Amino acid sequence: MNAPLAGRVVLVTRPAHQSAALAEGIRAAGGEALLFPALEIVPVEPQSLAPLLTRLSEFDMAIFISPNAARFGMAAIREVAALPEKIELFAVGPGTAKALDALGLAGVTMPPGQDSEALLALPQLEQVAGKRIAIFRGVGGRSLLADTLRARGATVDYVECYRRRCPDVDADPLLQRWTDVAAVTIASAETLRNLATMMGDRGVGLLRATPLFVPHAKIAEAARMSGMAEVIVTAGGDAGLLQGLINWFREHP
Repeated sequence: MNAPLAGRVVLVTRPAHQSAALAEGIRAAGGEALLFPALEIVPVEPQSLAPLLTRLSEFDMAIFISPNAARFGMAAIREVAALPEKIELFAVGPGTAKALDALGLAGVTMPPGQDSEALLALPQLEQVAGKRIAIFRGVGGRSLLADTLRARGATVDYVECYRRRCPDVDADPLLQRWTDVAAVTIASAETLRNLATMMGDRGVGLLRATPLFVPHAKIAEAARMSGMAEVIVTAGGDAGLLQGLINWFREHP
């Protein structure tokens, strides 16, 4: 069948600037992508990061933990400083590596997995005593990466170059179409929490009864704990979500 998602409406909740690839894939597979961003990403003022970014020449390594970290981190660097040629670059996951490549950065090291644990298993990050490492990320988030690198003897600084927030959007048009929605895609636990908040009490029951597709086991665990009835874990990135949707609907016509 050339259109495995024919007749299926799939809710895409990625931030507006990151939804195009998945939406195009869904349409190419015959489905309808219903866009409803449940996470908003806004940059931190680059000048507030300048005291650290102007000292990047003192660092040995830079780790970008997401495509947003790559996009907003490099934008901030290029506004106030320059990325030293000698610094080693690391990306958490293929999406982040792809974002860095699109920004013209070569020689980026990426682990086979798609999380901090996989990155920490790389040989280059096992012996880091005396190294200085910058971690580009959003405000807040997990501390595992920095805590582990510090325990291994590195000096670690965060470059928190963007903020996440819940969009202030009326969900009534979405709720009115919910009977058409066959699946929901979620790329983070925070996005799921935002979506539930935006849909309100009368919408949460509808959300929990709809198949949810997520690209990581940790997101799936959070989704199940929040009451989602059916959670499908896919491979990572937009390609993984799309293939997971196609596989599932082939088995559930």
